Amino acid sequence: MMRNQKFMPAIKHLLVISIAINAGLVLKLLHDNNGHEWATNGMNEVRVAKDVFHGVQNLSRATDQYINLDHGDPTMYEVYWKQMGDRTTLVLSGWQSISYFSDTKNHCWFLEPSFANAVTKLHNLVGNAQTRSYHIVVGTGSTQLFQAALYALCPSNAPEPMSIVSAAPFYSSYPLIIDCLKSGLYKWKGDASKFNKGEPYIELVTSPNNPDGSIRQAVVNGSGGILVHDLAYYWPQYTPISFQADHDIMLFTVSKSTGHAGIRIGWALVKDKEVAKKMTKFIEISSIGVSKDSQLRAAKILDVIADTYEHTEKFDKVKPFFHYGNNEMARRWRQLRSAVNKGQTFSLPDFPVEKCNFSGQRFGTQPAFAWLKCEKAVNDCESFLRKHKILTRSGTQFGSSKRYVRISLISHKEEYDEFIQRLSLLSSMDTP
Repeated sequence: MMRNQKFMPAIKHLLVISIAINAGLVLKLLHDNNGHEWATNGMNEVRVAKDVFHGVQNLSRATDQYINLDHGDPTMYEVYWKQMGDRTTLVLSGWQSISYFSDTKNHCWFLEPSFANAVTKLHNLVGNAQTRSYHIVVGTGSTQLFQAALYALCPSNAPEPMSIVSAAPFYSSYPLIIDCLKSGLYKWKGDASKFNKGEPYIELVTSPNNPDGSIRQAVVNGSGGILVHDLAYYWPQYTPISFQADHDIMLFTVSKSTGHAGIRIGWALVKDKEVAKKMTKFIEISSIGVSKDSQLRAAKILDVIADTYEHTEKFDKVKPFFHYGNNEMARRWRQLRSAVNKGQTFSLPDFPVEKCNFSGQRFGTQPAFAWLKCEKAVNDCESFLRKHKILTRSGTQFGSSKRYVRISLISHKEEYDEFIQRLSLLSSMDTP
């Protein structure tokens, strides 16, 4: 066994050399038969073969470990919050958070007043959502709030379950969440663009959209429809804030706005008081409220973000939060487009440039996820990238083609830079 292991490096080198030699022969054949200008003589063939050799060699070294970009784990923000030091530190005494109740006068009786105030303050600062005359419902992430909204909006005495739709490519967890409990209240009906609007329905509008980053409007527009807007990414690091959203139900989450996914806190802005009450009832039944500790910590973080703009003198040499996030997302998208443009193996969507009412700057949407398409002879993009130890999520999970994959752009810098290096090599080699 040990003897075989000693020969493994030698075998690998022979395979790499074989690939390089074969590449040179292929180029020579192409030149002889088709007259390609990029291989005009024997010296060029050797040069191209050498480039392929080094490319494969570098790729071999770079792909020793898997890079998991399947999940949208927002570890990108860790660097920022580390440099903030103790500004977001929160100390809780043992006697705090003992009671189930936070505010018995509020319809959402487990909503911490400090968290509600911080949410309102941040939305008013950014201008991405209207808060006046809205009811705030807090949840364990936006997933629980999404389930609460379906519970509140679907009639309990309807003869048939309410149809739930979303335009493809839709968020991959929607069908999983909806079908999980086999509820008699609602059922997943798939792509909103293919839906027969002759029956009652709820359309989920995600904007900017997960996975492709597009700015979305309702697709069905039927008279019997109800809209739920998932605005988890409608923040100025990801997209220009071009209007103040004022939809009936709007879902937000701390995980994508600040990067604190582990806190598991989200909130809904709800116009109708009775709908807000029913959403609260769902959370009461499912989890008897939401962690006070998480709400207090989230409130502290949201307040600090607002302070980076309202009290800049306190934050010497520290960028305001959304400016930091915007600059980092812009950098990552520049890297990604540069890597993709090195060949014709991959392509990315383009986004219109708009003025951001919050920052005053003009830029295009720079989503938290890239909707990457494999071109040419690559029919299964997820499998192709997996062979090179890059884990992504297939387009088939979003109601789309397997030529597409969703790639998270919000991982640690080191992990993201390693991904860019591998993608650059794959793209420049231009080999399916």
